[in-house]
Amino acid sequence: MEALSLFKSLFKIDALNIFLVPFICLFGIVVIIYSLGGGAKDIKAKGAYYTYLLLTVATSCAAVLANNMILFLVMWGAGGLLLYLLIGIQDAAASADAGKKTFILVGGSDAVMLFGIAILWRLSGSFNMDSMHVAVAGKAGVVAFLCLMIAAFTKAGAMPFHTWIPSSAKVAPIPVMAILPASLDKLLGIYLLARCALNIFIIPASSFVSIFLMLLGAGTIVCAVMMALIQHDFRKLLAYHAVSQVGYMVLGIATATPIGIAGGLFHMLNHAIYKSCLFLTGGNVQYRTKESDLDKMGGLAVLMPISFICFLIASLSISGVPPFNGFFSKWMIYQGLIQGLSAGGSRFTIFTCLIAAMFGSALTLASFMKMLHAIFLGQPSPDIARTTKEAPFLMWLPVVFLSLLCILFGVFAVALPLKYFIIPAIGSTSLSLSGYAPVMSAILIAIGIIAGLAYYLLFGAKKSARADSAFVGGEIIPCDNRVSGVEFYNAIKELPVLRNLYAKAEKGLFDIYDQGKTIVFGIGKFFQYLHNGVLPTYLIWTLLGMIVIFFVLQR
Repeated sequence: MEALSLFKSLFKIDALNIFLVPFICLFGIVVIIYSLGGGAKDIKAKGAYYTYLLLTVATSCAAVLANNMILFLVMWGAGGLLLYLLIGIQDAAASADAGKKTFILVGGSDAVMLFGIAILWRLSGSFNMDSMHVAVAGKAGVVAFLCLMIAAFTKAGAMPFHTWIPSSAKVAPIPVMAILPASLDKLLGIYLLARCALNIFIIPASSFVSIFLMLLGAGTIVCAVMMALIQHDFRKLLAYHAVSQVGYMVLGIATATPIGIAGGLFHMLNHAIYKSCLFLTGGNVQYRTKESDLDKMGGLAVLMPISFICFLIASLSISGVPPFNGFFSKWMIYQGLIQGLSAGGSRFTIFTCLIAAMFGSALTLASFMKMLHAIFLGQPSPDIARTTKEAPFLMWLPVVFLSLLCILFGVFAVALPLKYFIIPAIGSTSLSLSGYAPVMSAILIAIGIIAGLAYYLLFGAKKSARADSAFVGGEIIPCDNRVSGVEFYNAIKELPVLRNLYAKAEKGLFDIYDQGKTIVFGIGKFFQYLHNGVLPTYLIWTLLGMIVIFFVLQR
C-alpha cells in the first residue's frame, strides 16, 4: 500500500499526458527502424547509440507522466544529458562545440527551472503538479512562471533559446535530429508549457503574460523562417523551420482560449510527424548522395521517387496547405487568436500576431519550394551520379508511414486526433470548429487532381512526351550555369533593412549563448588582469573590499 501511495504521488496519468506516451514510443520505433535500415551506418558505437535512444524514450515517457516536480526535473535533466551524448555519438571532435552549446543552454535552463520549482513550492506548499494552482500575479508568481517558461522554450527550441538546434543540425546524425529537436524535445517542451497554462498556473486570457507569450511566438515564427530562407544546407534549413514552427505552438497556447490551446497541442503533434518525416527523407538523400549542400543537388525526383513524394507531402504539411495536418492545426490557432478578441484581448496584438502567423506560413511555403527545386527538381547537378537510386526499404518505410499520417491527421483531424487526443487533453468535451470541412475539402482537391491527370493522359501526354536538357533561347544551359535553387532568395539579404540584420545574425549577435560567453570571458579577463601577482595591488583590493563590507554593515 505504501509503495502504491508513493507511486501515485510521483506519477499521474491524465488526458494531457497519456496521449503523448504512445507517440513518444512511436517516434522512437520509427527512428530505430530507420537506423537499422542504414540511417546509423556512419555511427561506430552502435551499442551506445541504441542504448541512448531507448533511454531517451524511457526518460521522455517518465517526464510526461511525472506528477512530482523533482522527479520531473530529474527525468527532464536526464533527457538533456542524453541529447548531449547523442549529438556527439558520430563524431565527438566535430560536434564538440555544438554539444557544449547544447549542454550549457539546456543545462542552464534546467537550473533556472529548479529555481522556479522552489518558488512554486514556497507559494503552494507542494511539489505535486496537481496541487499547484498559482496565479501569475505578484513578483513571485511571475518569476516562477518565467523560470518554467525558459526551460520549456529551451527544450522546444523557441527564440531566444533556440540556437542549439541550428548548431547541432550540421554535425548530429540525421536520426538524432529526427527524434530530438524534431519530435521528442518539441513534445516535452510544449507539454511543459501547456501544463503550466492548464494546471500549474492561472493565466487569464488577454493578461500581460498571455500577450508576452503571443509576441514571443509571433517573433519566433517570422525571425526563424527568415533565417531559413537564406540557408544553403538543407539540415540547417530544416533546423530553422523546427524553430519557426514552435512559434505557432506558443502562439496557440498563449491565446488562453480552448481552441487556441487545442490548436497549439495539435500543432505540436503535427510538427513532430512532418518534421521527423522531413529530416528522415533528407537523410535518405544524404545517404545516397553524401551531400547536404543544396547547390550540389538537383533532379533527384526521378531517381528517388518515394523520397520525393514523401518530402513533398511533408513540405505541404509544414507550409499549412490543405488538406494536410499542418493546415488544420494552424487554422485552429488562427481561430483561437480571433476568439481572443471577444475575451478583451488587445486588437493590435492579436492582429499583429495573426498577420505574422500567416506571413510565416507563406514564407515557409516559399522556403520549401526552394528546397524541393534544389534537391528533387531543376537541372541535375554534375556532382550527383545518375546511378543514384532510392534509399533502402527500412529507410523509406518510416517516411512513407509518417507522410501517410500527415494525410490521415489532416483529412480526419476531427474524427481521430482531436476527438481522442487533443480535446480530452484540454479538459473539454467539444470545440466550436467552423469555416473548414477537412473531408469535403480533401474530396474536392482529389477530384481536381484526378480531373487534371485525366486531361493530361487523354490530351497532353503524347504532346509532352519529348524529354530534353534544360535550355534557354535554344541553347542548352551548361552545368556550371545551371539554376540550383539556392539563389532564389539571396536578394533578400541585400535589402537595406535586412542586410545589417542578417550580417549581425551570422556573427552571433542574437545568439544568447555567444553573447553570454562573451560576457563571461570578458569578466574572466578583467579578473585575470587584476590577478597580476603584485602584492600592493592585492592589498589595495583587500582594503577596498573591507571598506565596502563596513559600509554595508553600517547600513
